[in-house]
Amino acid sequence: MLSTQAPPPLVGPKPNRPREYGDRAPHTPLRPMWFCRADGQPWPCADARLRLKAEFEDNMQGLAIYLAGMYYEASRDLYHLNPHDGPSPRDLFDRFVAWGPFRRSIIEDR
Repeated sequence: MLSTQAPPPLVGPKPNRPREYGDRAPHTPLRPMWFCRADGQPWPCADARLRLKAEFEDNMQGLAIYLAGMYYEASRDLYHLNPHDGPSPRDLFDRFVAWGPFRRSIIEDR
């Protein structure tokens, strides 16, 4: 089995975004399952996306890099949790990266 041959996942960087303000629950991922700590939705939840866009308002390249890193970390964690019927790479890409900046329009400009 491939899952027994793969080494266990390394501990990646602790996600520290979006940063919280006040005493509200943080909208950061609960790893290795990648659910939001505040509302239990798949991370990044709608609130996390809004907060990330606001925090990276002047640094869209940084947001794209951060989301790509979280996509990599989530892919590794979720594969090791359930290698047989976990989310597909395309689903994870849509969840972590596709909503961010620099995405292509579905309709091509002519």
